[in-house]
Amino acid sequence: MAVVSANVQYTHTNEWISKQDDGSVLVGISDYAQDSLGDIVYLELPDTNLHVDAGSSIAVIESVKTAADIYSPVTGTVIAINDSVVGAPEQINENPYEAWLFCIQPDENGTWVALLSIAEYEKLHPPET
Repeated sequence: MAVVSANVQYTHTNEWISKQDDGSVLVGISDYAQDSLGDIVYLELPDTNLHVDAGSSIAVIESVKTAADIYSPVTGTVIAINDSVVGAPEQINENPYEAWLFCIQPDENGTWVALLSIAEYEKLHPPET
């Protein structure tokens, strides 16, 4: 059963975001996404200082079953990547809400993709009963 976190918002493409006190946002993938992918074996994350557009594909995640794109939730600049998960991508399967992938500093007045609340996200991916 997929787990949702009360501390993040979601995108339609199954990324989660966590707004930080300094205005930056951490980005990861949801529990639903990691469960759908299966055992994650490889990540290709964006370079730091890369300027990205909201909704653009900026990373790739690979599992034993498939590969999937990861999309930027906001227009801005990548300011950090999580080297820990690059070296041990299985961390995403173990705890997707702790295993953030990259951090973006949004542009002032930057564009955002539509963000979903927990309730909205659960409507898209209802918990199994």
